[in-house]
Amino acid sequence: MDRIRVREFGVKVGRMEPGRFNAITDVEGVGVGHSTIIRGEGPLRVGEGPVRAGVTAIVPHQGNPYYEKVVAAVDVYNAYGKSVGLPQVMHMGVLETPILLTDTLNTWVVADALIDYMRERYGVEAMSINPVVGETNGGFLNDSWGRHVRRPQVFEALDRARSPEGRGLVEEGNVGGGTPMSGFGFKGGIGTASRETEYFTLGVLVQLNCGRREDLRIDGVPVGRELSEPRPRGVKEGNSIMIVVATDLSLTSRQLWKVAKRAILGVARVGHYGGVGSGDFTIAFTTGKRSVEEMVEGLGSNYPGGSRRLSLN
Repeated sequence: MDRIRVREFGVKVGRMEPGRFNAITDVEGVGVGHSTIIRGEGPLRVGEGPVRAGVTAIVPHQGNPYYEKVVAAVDVYNAYGKSVGLPQVMHMGVLETPILLTDTLNTWVVADALIDYMRERYGVEAMSINPVVGETNGGFLNDSWGRHVRRPQVFEALDRARSPEGRGLVEEGNVGGGTPMSGFGFKGGIGTASRETEYFTLGVLVQLNCGRREDLRIDGVPVGRELSEPRPRGVKEGNSIMIVVATDLSLTSRQLWKVAKRAILGVARVGHYGGVGSGDFTIAFTTGKRSVEEMVEGLGSNYPGGSRRLSLN
C-alpha cells in the first residue's frame, strides 16, 4: 500500500498553502537526491551488517555551488553532533557545496567523497573547499561501525539531486540518510514540506531521529498519549534532527539565521524537547530570486503604518 501524507488525511497544519510538491524542491532550482542501502538480516556483525544506511543530497541550485555561492546561516539548538562544515558557514555566511545528510559514523566518508565530487563533476580547482555534511545516529538499526556508505552512493545521490527528477517530488521516509533513523517510537527518516505566498516560497527538509512516542503532537493534538501500543523491546529513542531550510527570498545571512532559529519551534510543536545528548542543527540558505523590497512594499498596504513600519533587519 502506498503511504499517504498527513494533508491527505485532512490535517492541514497552519494557515498557509503548500507549493506544488509540498517539498523543499518548490523553491526554484533546489534539487534532492537519495542513495539507499538495505542489506542483510539477523544479529549484528560489524563490517557485514545488517546494513540500513544511505545519503541524501540537497543542491541549492543547478549551477556550480562553489563559484555561485548562496547566502546561508546555521543555528544550533543543542550541539551534540558531528556535522562537518558548519563553523565556516556560520562565520562566512555562504554555502559553497551541496548539503549531504547521512548517519553519524559515515560523516567523514561522505565528506571525503563530496570533495572528490566537487573537483571531478563541478571542476573546482581551488586550494580548499568546505564540504557540508549533517548527521544523526542510526546505530539502532544499522551496522554503523561498518561505515557502508561509500563514494558510489554519494555520487549517486548528488547526480540524482542535479537531475530533472531531483527538482520534483521528494521521496520521504525510509530513504537516503534517513534509512536507519527512528522517531517518536516509530520509523523516522526524511520528511519535507513547503509553504508559498505571493512574494516568496519557503521549503524545509528534515532528517528525523528524535522524540518519544508519548510526546507526539500533530497539529497541536497530543496523539502520543492515546497510542498505548507498547514500544518494541530494545528500541532506543533517537535524540537528534537535521533541518535544512530553503527560500527564494533574498535575505542576508543574519536574516537567514533568524529564520533558522525559528525552525526548531516547529520541531517543538510536534513534541521534541531536546536533551543533553540531542544534536539539533538547522542550515538555512536562499537562492536569492525574490526581492525583499518588493515583498515589503506589497505587504505594506495590509500592514498598520504601511511598509515603512516593516523591517527584516
